[in-house]
Amino acid sequence: MKKALNAATFAEKLLEWFDLYGRHDLPWQEDKTAYRVWVSEIMLQQTQVKTVIPYYLKFMQRFPTLETLANAEQESVLAHWAGLGYYARGRNLHKAAQVIRDRYDGVFPTTFEEMVDLPGIGRSTAGAILSIAQGRRYAILDGNVKRVLARYDAVDRWPGEKETEKRLWLRAEALTPVSRFGDYTQAMMDLGATVCMRTKPKCDVCPLQSDCQAFAQQKVLELPVRKPQKAKPVKEAFLLILRDRENRLWLEQRPQNGIWGGLWAFPQVSDWKACEEIAQSKLGGDSSLLKWETFRHTFSHYHLDITPVYCEAACGNEVKEAQPEYAALDLKTARLWIELSALRAGRFGLPAPVQTLLEQLQAY
Repeated sequence: MKKALNAATFAEKLLEWFDLYGRHDLPWQEDKTAYRVWVSEIMLQQTQVKTVIPYYLKFMQRFPTLETLANAEQESVLAHWAGLGYYARGRNLHKAAQVIRDRYDGVFPTTFEEMVDLPGIGRSTAGAILSIAQGRRYAILDGNVKRVLARYDAVDRWPGEKETEKRLWLRAEALTPVSRFGDYTQAMMDLGATVCMRTKPKCDVCPLQSDCQAFAQQKVLELPVRKPQKAKPVKEAFLLILRDRENRLWLEQRPQNGIWGGLWAFPQVSDWKACEEIAQSKLGGDSSLLKWETFRHTFSHYHLDITPVYCEAACGNEVKEAQPEYAALDLKTARLWIELSALRAGRFGLPAPVQTLLEQLQAY
């Protein structure tokens, strides 16, 4: 790593740029409470601002305070998270709100140690909350900041390596100025998101160009060094779409751990015979299965090739088990017949592939 350049000059140039070109009208900048900043920071993890904004507005309308979030059912929280992906973030947000309610009497903790002890809050997220919402001097090192620093210092190692990340943290802390902590934190995130982008960086308008080592060495597009890639394995599964004579669908709530944790999805089945057996038990023996076109859904660690299998109750078939009414549903039950209209109303948290399949069901 190159020798550190002047920290005061770095911050001065960055803040001058931020005052003129930074983002000052984001929803979470209107009222910078710890709660509002925290929700935004969790949503922004691995998700772009333009994607987050509509989800954030809807989420804050439903859960305007930490108390309303803590007292809500997880199902309601995940229903408002559905579509953002990385659902553990939503579950941890809800858990952390309950911890704050129970341990801190509903008051967001004010120390770094207390914050990082909460589910889903790491070092960088805590630093962002402390600097933006509380005006305290803490550094951050999210993906945008790693990219800015890796290019600024021409770091020739993958930033995710333990030793490299440690050095980047030292650099981030050293460059953090002695004033305007919140603005500086936002400026670093803005620079990475709008100028020092992974692809098509706008070096011609970057306030740090004159000191950027990657620019001087013509290595901007080579840095930061990418993580060594391994080929993602491909898994296959059937999603069984069962529809009864009353226009209800059979859904199961996924386990809290694993993919789509806590969300509602069509049964995931490994083979065709199992599809037939489940369909027969739920809809009767005269109902036929229809295989839809296979599509791929990609997770962080593997690809899942999904083949939807559709089956609706044949005319005259009697369903073999009691059907709970939607109004009386116990959302803690793991498997339920749910009205199609209720699913479209957004009360249930659904993974993206299930939402896509619901749209296709409009043709049936």
